[in-house]
Order: sequence, then C-alpha cells, then structure tokens
Amino acid sequence: MSQCRLYLITPPRIEPKSFAETLKGALGGGDVASLQLRLKDIPDDEIMRAADALLPIAQRAGVAFILNDRPDLAARMGADGVHVGQEDASYVDARALLGRDRIVGVTCHDSRHLAIEASDAGADYVAFGAFFPTQTKEPKTRAEPELLQWWSQTMVVPCVAIGGITVENCGVLIEAGADFLAVAAGVWDYPQGPAAAVKAFNALM
Repeated sequence: MSQCRLYLITPPRIEPKSFAETLKGALGGGDVASLQLRLKDIPDDEIMRAADALLPIAQRAGVAFILNDRPDLAARMGADGVHVGQEDASYVDARALLGRDRIVGVTCHDSRHLAIEASDAGADYVAFGAFFPTQTKEPKTRAEPELLQWWSQTMVVPCVAIGGITVENCGVLIEAGADFLAVAAGVWDYPQGPAAAVKAFNALM
C-alpha cells in the first residue's frame, strides 16, 4: 500500500499576503503533496492575485499547486493542475485546456460509478467524501471508509478522502487506503498551529 499524503485546501477566504506566511509555516511542518486554491464567488483577478502569492511558495517546496473549478484560469496561471466537481467544467474540457502533463482530479462524492467513469476517462485522481461533517461547505453526500478500501483494492488511480478530516479522526481513512487526505480547517484551525497539524498528520501516516 502506498503511503498516504497530505492534500491541503486553502480556507474559503484569504488575504494573500498574510496567508502566504501561514502557508510557509504549514509547509515547514512536514510532507505535503499538494495545495488546492479554493476560493468561491470572488472575481477572477482576486483568484489570480492569490495564485501569484501562493503558487511560487508551493512550487518551491515541491508541492503541486491545484486550482479548484477553473481549468481556464489554471492554464493561465501555470498551475500544476485543476480539481473539477460534478457541477464544474467537465473532465474532458479540463484535460483539453491543461494537456496530458498536468493534473486533473475529479470529485466523485460517494459514487463508485462516477469514480470509475472518471478513472476510465483518464483522471489523475478521484476524490470521495464527505467522510465527516464539515464547516467548509455543505456536503452533498456522506461517504464511508469502505469505499476507500474497495477503491484501493480494485483500482490503480489514486483516491483522495475529503470532508471534515482532522488529526483526531483521520486514522480510519488512512487504514482504509486513502492515498491523500484533503484537509482545510483541520490544519488551519489546529490549536497548536498549522505546522504542528502537518507534523501530526505526517506522524499518523
């Protein structure tokens, strides 16, 4: 079984300059595979401004920089990839915009069918969730750890677990075979600070 790694998601609202410092601190805490910039309902120029501040920090640290929802902006900003939901741009459009060399991941909720479709189409990873209640967004579905187990035993495309994941509750998902844990508040709101959270997650992985 491959080692589980951390997939950070930005808070829903950030001030790029001050968050850049927070991000540097978090990345100093240990191994992080990727950072998803996830900013909803804000103008494109603000998304680009955030990317200008954060993308170099992530890439210098060897962390893949993924933009949520917007393959057009991901291509423009030189992101390492894009994450698309079922209501966002289609996988096919995202791949056409980003080419074969960049990452395209797909939200599959709790659906084996959607995940197999995405995998067959060529997605670089599939994301399942929400596994736990989350403050970040209202989850459309609840997923069970058995789904990760089934996926990791039958498929080769990596899977990401998402939704309300914390240092306290992640053990069952690592055990079930998640390749990545997508975490937002579980890192940024960790009582001892983001770097300590990253360190704690890595210790469990």
